[in-house]
Amino acid sequence: MWSTEDNQMMSLAIELAQKGLYTTRPNPCVGSVLVKDGVIVGEGYHIRAGGPHAEVYALNMAGDDAVGATAYVTLEPCSHYGRTPPCAKALIESKVSRVVIAVTDPNPQVSGRGISMLRDAGIQVDVGLLTDAAKQVNLGFLKRMQQSLPWVTVKLAASLDGKTALSNGESKWITGPEARRDVQRVRARHCALITGIETVFADDPSLNVRHSELGSLSNEIAPAELHQPLRVVLDSQARLGAELKMFSIDSPILLISTCDYPESVKSAWPAHVSHQVLPAKEKRVDLIALLTLLGKTCNSVLVEAGATLAGAFVSEHLADEIILYQAMKILGAQGRDLLALPDFETMSQVPSINLIDERKVGKDTRLTLRMSN
Repeated sequence: MWSTEDNQMMSLAIELAQKGLYTTRPNPCVGSVLVKDGVIVGEGYHIRAGGPHAEVYALNMAGDDAVGATAYVTLEPCSHYGRTPPCAKALIESKVSRVVIAVTDPNPQVSGRGISMLRDAGIQVDVGLLTDAAKQVNLGFLKRMQQSLPWVTVKLAASLDGKTALSNGESKWITGPEARRDVQRVRARHCALITGIETVFADDPSLNVRHSELGSLSNEIAPAELHQPLRVVLDSQARLGAELKMFSIDSPILLISTCDYPESVKSAWPAHVSHQVLPAKEKRVDLIALLTLLGKTCNSVLVEAGATLAGAFVSEHLADEIILYQAMKILGAQGRDLLALPDFETMSQVPSINLIDERKVGKDTRLTLRMSN
């Protein structure tokens, strides 16, 4: 069904979509290519929420050459009026003859309506080219639209013997500078970053994305274009005060507890700090309730926490993915463990994990692992 040209052009559209990984949220990443008589006449990608969609950039570049062209789009063109007009309408008005779509949009406001609009206008629509590859660019958006929950990535760093720190708690630095810069790029791709109160007490982290540490990516994204993730701190018993490093950085912070803070504490917080009380589960924040809350606005969340909280996401089958930075170090039998997990009694209870990607980052190795929940 699919020609060599079809595959080449959709592959290019997927590459274009990936350019929006750091700037489009909470919108999906979308790429589009227009081809006429075997020649690319337009291309574009969705750069940021509220801005033109990929199809519009491609159509504007093509101009009159859009007439009779084939449009390759990684995600079904929108059919509703949001902050921008419907892309399906723009394609119809530009008189393209064919639209090839990788993934049907699960957004209830679209979900097949864009395809129907195009077909009703007499345009040939073919769906399902390189679907799996296109989905990988929008795992968070797709999950949120389908389940009202964000994609959950747990970030871990450990020695060869599976330890995160020496027995006395010292952990700076297990991994090298290249791995730590890579973490900044991982953070920049997520809508929210989740940590626990014990990590805050132990490390007093900033939990932000530092533009100066993005490496080559800093040349592609200006500091003003960088989306800082929502910083979420789980503080079940409302123990946090106001003298923390992260409070001095002016980007949103959400504190989650199972009881309210004293008014004297809340009044000392800066304006970018907000608070939400959620139900408790075994005296800790109910993680399902947390993800349901974040799923209202967040496509993806990154968990950077200690063994207890990170282990809870894994053991409760809430983690979709693990990114593990493995350092070429051995910390010893008394070092702190990577994850706090229950004592599995049978192999059937052991989480099923698939290796998706393995690569060197400086002297360390980064493993991307997908959970089979």
